[in-house]
Amino acid sequence: MRHPLVGQVLLFTRNFASPQQLSELAAEIRSLRDPALRICVDHEGGRVQRFRDGFSAIPAMSRLGALWDRDVLAACRTATSIGHVIASELRSRGVDLTFAPVLDLAWGRSAVIGDRALHSDPRVVAMLAAHLTHGFALAGMASCGKHFPGHGWAAADSHHEVPQDPRPLQTILAQDAAPYRWLGVSLSSVMPAHVVYPQVDARPAGFSRRWIGEILRGDLGFAGAVFSDDLSMEGAGVAGDMGARATAALEAGCDFILVCNDPEGVERLLTELRWQPGATFARRLERIAPVGWRDDPAQWRRNDGYLAALRDLDQLASGPA
Repeated sequence: MRHPLVGQVLLFTRNFASPQQLSELAAEIRSLRDPALRICVDHEGGRVQRFRDGFSAIPAMSRLGALWDRDVLAACRTATSIGHVIASELRSRGVDLTFAPVLDLAWGRSAVIGDRALHSDPRVVAMLAAHLTHGFALAGMASCGKHFPGHGWAAADSHHEVPQDPRPLQTILAQDAAPYRWLGVSLSSVMPAHVVYPQVDARPAGFSRRWIGEILRGDLGFAGAVFSDDLSMEGAGVAGDMGARATAALEAGCDFILVCNDPEGVERLLTELRWQPGATFARRLERIAPVGWRDDPAQWRRNDGYLAALRDLDQLASGPA
C-alpha cells in the first residue's frame, strides 16, 4: 500500500468482520501514507452491499424505480435519503467512496444488472441518480456512475464473458448513455463497462479511447475521474495479460485501474507498470475527495438529517416491492 502506484484501496466483504474492525482497518490504512490512501467499496444496496452487520440494509435500487411509478416526489425524497444513509454510515467508519449509482437501464436482458437498475426510462434513472448523489454529497461523499455507456442491454455477465451490444451509437447515446449527459457535474467519477459495442469500437468501453476520450470527455463533457472496472474480470481478458489490460485502460483515458481478485497480477503491475499522472490527474483526484468530518459513528447516529433519512429508508423497505 505504500507503493507510489497504489492510489486507492477497494474493500470487499472478505475484509469486513464488524463495524469496529472496519474503523480500525481504515485507520491503519490511512496511517500508512501522507496524504492518506482513499478507501472505496461497492455498496449499492440489494445484492451489492459489502458491509451488512451494523449497517442499514439498503433495498435494491429497483425499489426506488417502483416507488417512482407510484409517487414521483416521494421517490425523489427517498433517493436522497438513501444516498445520505449510505454515505453517512460508510464515512462514519472511514470509507471515502462507494462505486454508485448504477446508471444502467432495466432492459430485462442482463441478469448481472437486474434489480440493481433504477428504471427502464433513462429520464427516471437520471432523476433518481441525481437525488442519490445529492444524498451522498450531504454526507460529504463523491459519486461514481456505472457502467458507461450502459450494461443493461448486453445479456452476458462481464465477470465471466465478454458481452456485446450490437446497437448503433446514436441509439446508445439516446438511451443508455443519456443519464451521463443529463447528470453532468453531479457525477464525480465514472466507471466504463467491460462491454464491446462493435458498431462503435472493437474494444470494450473501458479500453476504448473513442468511448472515454471522444464520447465521454469530449461529446458529453465529463470532467471527473474515470475508474476502470475490475481488470481481473473475464470481460477484460480481450486486452491481454494483466500488464496489457492496465496499459490499455490507462491509454484509453482511465485515471485509476482496479485489480480486485488477482494478487499476483497486482504484484506484477507494481513491478512492471510505467505510468506518470497527467496534468489533469490532481484535479480529477480532488473531485472524488471526501468533504468534512468523518469517523465518528456516535455523532452520525445523533444527526437529525441521518435519523430522518433512516425513516424514509424504513418506509421504502416496508412498502410494496
